Amino acid sequence: MTDVTLIGRILITGKIRALTGLHIGGSPGALAIGNVDMPVIRDPVTGRPYIPGSSLKGKMRSLSEKVTGAPQNRSIGKDVRIHVAENRDQYDRYWVNPLFGVPGEVKFDVPAPTRLIVRDVPLDEASAQKLLAVRTDMPYTEVKWEAAIDRVTSAATPRQLERVPADTLFAPMELVFSLYLPDDVALFEHLITAMQLVEDDYLGGQGSRGSGKVRFEDLTLTAKRGDTYDVVGPKGPYRTLEKLLEDKDQILHWVRQSFAL
Repeated sequence: MTDVTLIGRILITGKIRALTGLHIGGSPGALAIGNVDMPVIRDPVTGRPYIPGSSLKGKMRSLSEKVTGAPQNRSIGKDVRIHVAENRDQYDRYWVNPLFGVPGEVKFDVPAPTRLIVRDVPLDEASAQKLLAVRTDMPYTEVKWEAAIDRVTSAATPRQLERVPADTLFAPMELVFSLYLPDDVALFEHLITAMQLVEDDYLGGQGSRGSGKVRFEDLTLTAKRGDTYDVVGPKGPYRTLEKLLEDKDQILHWVRQSFAL
């Protein structure tokens, strides 16, 4: 990697609302409470469900790879393939690489570090108190019964799926986007696209069965200049991502103006 200069950072803060039940799986061995077959991931200290930054970033990247047509050239497990840039030409061709990053073992030089950091998103405090008050099946969660159907015999095997109930908020959410090159403004626009892709798809597991529809809410953008780290902005708040998109051209102009690009 050549010498790197931080032009600045843009922080996107807000909330994530589960519009349907949300299942992001944890370890059955460590977290099985009441013998639930498919438990959710929980904070080991508070016992509350949360959205891991790795799950949110991984979903944004996976959907972005499909949109760009990036080749699924790396196997990471049974029936799971991802895109990893094999050379500098491929790195430049697909914007998922500079935005979401490449493994440290790549054999070619990259012009700048990964642009995007995604923080873990905890359960919103008000939502946590609301869930405790309504006495859900398990602390903060519901249990949904499902049946796995044998495709040959049609025999049904029931199983329990743990989900965070619909209308639950997770907050604060924080995405940190770093600009190292003047052209990174285009990558920031792609980040907004990746957020759209998640809203139109699902987060976590069992999405084809109704789980995992989410919405980004109360979004605020804050810029920090790299030379002084002074705050520029904020811009927003935008009640929804849809409202932010209505102002996208002005936001991109604000980014260029904030960093004199």
